[in-house]
Amino acid sequence: MSKLFLKTLREAPADAEVASHQLLVRAGYIRRAAPGGFSWLPLGWVVFRNVENIVRDEMNKAGTQEVHFPALLPREPYETTNRWTEYGDNLFRLVDRKGADFLLAPTHEEMFTLMVKDIAASYKDLPVSLYQIQTKYRDEARPRAGLLRTREFVMKDSYSFDLDDAGLDASYAMHRAAYIELFERLHLPYVIVSAMSGAMGGSKSEEFLAPMAVGEDTYIRCTSCEFAANVEAITTPVPDAIELDGLRAAEVHDTPGTPTIGTLVEYINQDESMRHPDRDWTASDTLKNLVVNLKHPDGTIEPLAIGIPGDREVDMKRLEAVVAPAEAEPFTEDDFKKYPSLKKGYIGPGALGSNNASGIRYLVDPRIVTGTAWVTGADEYNRHVIDLTAGRDFTPDGVIEAAEVLDGDVCPNCGSDVEIARGIEIGHIFQLGRKYAEALDLWVQGEDGKPLTPTMGSYGVGVSRCLAAVAEAHCDEIGLVWPREIAPADVHLVMAGKDGSLQQEAAEKLAAELEAAGLRVLFDDRVKGSAGVKFKDAELIGVPTIAIVGRGIDADEPTVEVKDRKSGDREDVALDAVVDHLVAVCAS
Repeated sequence: MSKLFLKTLREAPADAEVASHQLLVRAGYIRRAAPGGFSWLPLGWVVFRNVENIVRDEMNKAGTQEVHFPALLPREPYETTNRWTEYGDNLFRLVDRKGADFLLAPTHEEMFTLMVKDIAASYKDLPVSLYQIQTKYRDEARPRAGLLRTREFVMKDSYSFDLDDAGLDASYAMHRAAYIELFERLHLPYVIVSAMSGAMGGSKSEEFLAPMAVGEDTYIRCTSCEFAANVEAITTPVPDAIELDGLRAAEVHDTPGTPTIGTLVEYINQDESMRHPDRDWTASDTLKNLVVNLKHPDGTIEPLAIGIPGDREVDMKRLEAVVAPAEAEPFTEDDFKKYPSLKKGYIGPGALGSNNASGIRYLVDPRIVTGTAWVTGADEYNRHVIDLTAGRDFTPDGVIEAAEVLDGDVCPNCGSDVEIARGIEIGHIFQLGRKYAEALDLWVQGEDGKPLTPTMGSYGVGVSRCLAAVAEAHCDEIGLVWPREIAPADVHLVMAGKDGSLQQEAAEKLAAELEAAGLRVLFDDRVKGSAGVKFKDAELIGVPTIAIVGRGIDADEPTVEVKDRKSGDREDVALDAVVDHLVAVCAS
């Protein structure tokens, strides 16, 4: 380490919010180069390559073949599939000196499809599964959390090409099994959840999430069955419609100073003329109406009104998943001025809908079925309507899955309660079908001599994100605790002595013997600095086994202190036995 290009830090940088970011910077693995971009230092690059090699090894074992594409790609294939437009502001676009449009690839479906189109001519050439490990680029609006959300990142993306749906199912199952092996080798905890395919399109879709509180993905898991799903993929159970006969008539009431759900519920529970006949009103009895702007990839803006039960908020990630490739933006004060029928804080269904005063499309939560009665805005300031009934007093334009999912909601699989958890997306597999093959005119000659369009699967692993997730999962209050196969070394050897000391002589000999025995050694041979600084660096850097050549060397029977970084257990091992001991420890 006396010559290693390394600088550790005692304090984390101010912009580092999560443990993985803090520790990877402090331990000298990465440095920030720009917002959403990081440089790898020598130790970090070793760990990165270890993660990459595990990913590559498992993909090779599964029978996929590695290829490699450029990151700088022409516009034309993405124009053909419409993703040049659909990616919107997330796409890095550039123009060369001749005026030709290019992009920095966020993903490579088009290029894989064109490669197979160029090579495969007959059904005999399929099935085939190809993969690459390549840098990707997305112009994230809010890069954060170190390597967990960046603008430049490394992914393994693979694609299967099959003749029929049965073949696609087999390829999907093969990749799913390979991912299980891969994440187990990375020592990453994971759950497999139902998901949406997002910008790539497709049908069947599952995500591998590392369950961690710092994760940006919210998912639900059933408390009784094995059901788990990303909240974006949740389908709300739809209640039965209610007969309209005999329901109370809607009544408009003055409700001054009640622009929020909380103030409204408190007010109507205190006024005898508005009280519920059987119980107190609750937020779930109210209908909250929110208006947003949808910004479409071509730049057009469309207002959209969303109606949800008042005890919930609109989940913006769920909303954006439904309206993609459009992006949801706030409805501003200037927007309200354009729609005078909308009374902020008192918006009701009467002003919403394609055929009503505002003309704004109105979509409601699936729970808002015919016969359900609501307390909602009366489209007049300081007034609300009670018992406004769906299917009688208002008819929305459709339904939308945009309300937040809450602990205790009903499992769509078995009807039991669900609970909410958070996770880091580390892998995503989905069945693309024939979308890209058809768009890019990929076909092969079938066994019957007729043209046949292959069906595709897409399978991604975030390599750099996995490294951050491993760091997040394997750390403590003093530093990183790497799993051995990922660690930058098997043994962190600390020479706790001065220049020319017995400790230095013994440590140098031990380092050579350990390397000759096949172990990877990070040798702290620095003669400057205290032993305490070296010990702290060893704990921070996180190699799983630490060997300290210190005071024990001076004994009549010299010993080396061996410490397990994870458990903190220590033992003194005879110098003449320590090589065999460490080899055994590293093999276990």
